[in-house]
Amino acid sequence: MPAVSKGDGMRGLAVFISDIRNCKSKEAEIKRINKELANIRSKFKGDKALDGYSKKKYVCKLLFIFLLGHDIDFGHMEAVNLLSSNKYYTEKQIGYLFISVLVNSNSELIRLINNAIKNDLSSRNPTFMCLALHCIANVGSREMAEAFASEIPRILVAGDTMDSVKQSAALCLLRLYKTSPDLVLMGEWTSRVVHLLNDQHMGVVTAAISLITCLSQKNPDEFKTCVSLAVSRLSRIVSSASTDLQDYTYYFVPAPWLSCKLLRLLQCYPPPEDGAVKGRLVECLETILNKAQEPPKSKKVQHSNAKNAILFEAISLIIHYDSEPNLLVRACNQLGQFLQHRETNLRYLALESMCTLASSEFSHEAVKTHIETVINALKTERDVSVRQRAADLLYAMCDRSNAKQIVAEMLSYLETADYSIREEMVLKVAILAEKYAVDYSWYVDTILNLIRIAGDYVSEEVWYRVIQIVINRDDVQGYAAKTVFEALQAPACHENMVKVGGYILGEFGNLIAGDPRSSPLVQFNLLHSKFHLCSVPTRALLLSAYIKFINLFPETKATIQEVLRCDSQIRNSDVELQQRAVEYLKLSSIASTDVLATVLEEMPPFPERESSILAKLKKKKGPGAVSVTELEDNKREGGELNGGGERGPDTSAMASSNASTPSPSADLLGIRSAVPVGAAPASAGSLLVDVFSEAGPAAVSAAVNDDGFLRFVCKNNGVLFENQLLQIGIKSEYRQNLGRMYLFYGNKTSVQFASFTTTVSCPGELQSQLNVQTKPVEPLVEGGAQIQQVLNIECLTDFSEAPLLNIKFRYGGALQNLTLKLPVTINKFFQPTEMASQDFFQRWKQLSQPTQEAQKIFKASHGMDTEVLKAKLLGLGTALLDNVDPNPENYVCAGVIQTKGQQVGCLLRLEPNAQAQMYRLTLRCSKDSVSKRLCELLAEQF
Repeated sequence: MPAVSKGDGMRGLAVFISDIRNCKSKEAEIKRINKELANIRSKFKGDKALDGYSKKKYVCKLLFIFLLGHDIDFGHMEAVNLLSSNKYYTEKQIGYLFISVLVNSNSELIRLINNAIKNDLSSRNPTFMCLALHCIANVGSREMAEAFASEIPRILVAGDTMDSVKQSAALCLLRLYKTSPDLVLMGEWTSRVVHLLNDQHMGVVTAAISLITCLSQKNPDEFKTCVSLAVSRLSRIVSSASTDLQDYTYYFVPAPWLSCKLLRLLQCYPPPEDGAVKGRLVECLETILNKAQEPPKSKKVQHSNAKNAILFEAISLIIHYDSEPNLLVRACNQLGQFLQHRETNLRYLALESMCTLASSEFSHEAVKTHIETVINALKTERDVSVRQRAADLLYAMCDRSNAKQIVAEMLSYLETADYSIREEMVLKVAILAEKYAVDYSWYVDTILNLIRIAGDYVSEEVWYRVIQIVINRDDVQGYAAKTVFEALQAPACHENMVKVGGYILGEFGNLIAGDPRSSPLVQFNLLHSKFHLCSVPTRALLLSAYIKFINLFPETKATIQEVLRCDSQIRNSDVELQQRAVEYLKLSSIASTDVLATVLEEMPPFPERESSILAKLKKKKGPGAVSVTELEDNKREGGELNGGGERGPDTSAMASSNASTPSPSADLLGIRSAVPVGAAPASAGSLLVDVFSEAGPAAVSAAVNDDGFLRFVCKNNGVLFENQLLQIGIKSEYRQNLGRMYLFYGNKTSVQFASFTTTVSCPGELQSQLNVQTKPVEPLVEGGAQIQQVLNIECLTDFSEAPLLNIKFRYGGALQNLTLKLPVTINKFFQPTEMASQDFFQRWKQLSQPTQEAQKIFKASHGMDTEVLKAKLLGLGTALLDNVDPNPENYVCAGVIQTKGQQVGCLLRLEPNAQAQMYRLTLRCSKDSVSKRLCELLAEQF
């Protein structure tokens, strides 16, 4: 019987699916599937040729079995045969479906598949062309892009191409551009693609605008002609009635998706320079705002959703342009109406958009009129995400006129705030209190209140900052000492309060010593009553405060010496506390009054730098997080407040006797700038003067940073090296066999680095394995400044050594010489490779030569957290393959190392044993030296 007479019902497939659904156990299902697989295999291998219907039926069964989670290792050739069929649409459709789902880019059949796709693309049959384009987009591999990236634009702009094919071609090209942008080159097709915005078919325009938006984001100059066409198209849609575009009207809203995409495209460009185009666009935006005020034409939620989607995109465009005061104020008023809407999503979006509006000088005052509504939202909203947006908006709308009100409300809310947002709230309160402090006694009260309410969430940056401002401003020092003394009298106070109290009383306790209620001994006893409840860094700070007391109040000398002399200090198990106690006791015993006064003199003012709290908030929220308040205050008020800049201590006055290496997570932009230069940033005790520090830092001897080097095997960004003088940050990116590395050299001192030179060398055989090109750096690095150097790296062949970075400069006349390993390792040139289970183990068996395998069993040096392990394996550069290893506890990865001379395939298997806290790491690569090197590097990461 011919295949056509059997119809498309495929009764055998329906029976099989029914049997699977009726299985009462997993074992029964597997048994039925194995039976069916055996039957299909025999049919495919039988002597009798199968007709198209039978092939289609069996391929559908294989596809269904695969979707149930079972591996399929045959039937691919039969699917390719269906793909090549020109007899029936359903046969070709099933072939394409099978190929899209089951065939990966490494398949041996990819050439046959590509040939079949090319035939369909050139067939001019719109149905076959659409199927081929859908398959290319679904697979989206680099091989597909290489084969068809030049063909699809031609189909897209051809005059005789049907509309349905154009839609598919545009979306297919978008998919290829996202996966392989270097292969999709528009060139001569650019103008013709842009003119698709004028196409009469709305579906083509909708598909084309998605492509044009993506291309415009990467190459805005090439596609800038799209602005006038987009405005023209938007004008036609906005001004049309819902009956004019019946096929594309959604609940009385004409073409809402296309309108949103047009508005989003316009956000890729500045306001139009052409007056006529700009006027037409402003008219469109006004019309959208007017329509938002009209009564709804339907009570359905779909109508309001579509209408509001266009409105919010229009407001985003108005904010992006930031040049039309009338539109900005109207947008603000419209958003204000949403602040009390019953829909939670609308309230959230309104708060989020108003945060951005608050940054505009035109709409800032309009935003401020809604302050009471926002405060009410902060207090009463049930959804934590909405409350967080309300807090963000309060922060954004704050200025000198309302700072005290907003800070008070945020402090009040902080007592009951969700734990997830408390740290961010603390940072924002601290920033606002500092930025708008006209009366610095209010600032001190606010920060101490902050520590009392949310001490656990007050980071070091916050209390460092209050210390710096108090030291820099003579008019607030007495008030700060009095206030912190009163705060310490509470039965229970947070350790951060003790830190602030110890520092301020140690420096300025003499300003309140005239009052019998705060006499020197009372101050000392108050501080010492907290001593045994504090951590080691805080105790170290308090010991430094005690030695300061001896200088300020000679009458306390005997009492303090007795404390320093007791066994709990002299014989303390912590070396830092023991050393401080011994040194301070000896200093107070042998030094004359004049020497003591010189060594323990009052801290000098801190030099100006960026506020470390601002930097921390930027790191937490992203680079633009605090620009709202910063930029607008500079516009409206002419800069930062006096004395509010960040200051860093003088190196000769503040150095730690036991400076430790800074944390590798330090920020390149100076987040820890508040930490004293030359002090251990992790030790709060080092904030006070250490009397036995040397006059200046010694010359840095040549050293190689093996520990710092290994930290970067699974990551590309961070701090490579840091000492008292210099911080070296690194940011790198790699693609195939090429890499680019940015080195940031930060001068942590207030003194200029002279004769600053850097040299990158490749020792021994590395010269022929790695090509590193560097750009020279400036010979002078000013105090507190940062310079950047760019390195271009090319991997010629596999390597095991690392290039060396040598840095030389003069600091205070002394030559500093430093040598570091640059974190360029062979895994940086990995390209992840996705593989099915069968392909993985087939390749694993092929790499079975003893020289191709490297294995190591080792003890876990870190916790065996699943997410951390996955993050490290992904950071390695390989693809992490799920559901490949029979043991779900194991991790399996695959990748190809790209060098100029060759490609090295690598397979990785990590087998953790949680009970024994051990790992077995196995690597198999097509080159034995790569296996060994990767095994060495990875064993240090777990």
